[in-house]
Amino acid sequence: MSDATPSRDAEARPGRRLALNLGLYTLARLALVVLITALIVGVARLVGVQIPVVVAALFAIIVALPLSLTLFKSLRAKVNEDIATVDEKRRQDKARLRARLRGEDGDPS
Repeated sequence: MSDATPSRDAEARPGRRLALNLGLYTLARLALVVLITALIVGVARLVGVQIPVVVAALFAIIVALPLSLTLFKSLRAKVNEDIATVDEKRRQDKARLRARLRGEDGDPS
């Protein structure tokens, strides 16, 4: 029973699924930046060089941008699909509202 409920809930609320997937994608990208920052600082200390964390974080952001596009391709694809679903639902709702405002309420649902 619990297996059927989440999929039905996800189908009923595409905005909620979008928020979840977008949150996961954002967290994954942030974690990648933190990981690369730690790697840069760690390697610099091993070599005996002092690099400020802010500078390492800036380099990590630059490296993580293209890297996240390939590493998190499936998450990005889910977010794109969810955006398309939410956008289509919004278009349908808008068309339904315009039809009702014109007095074309032929569809009772």
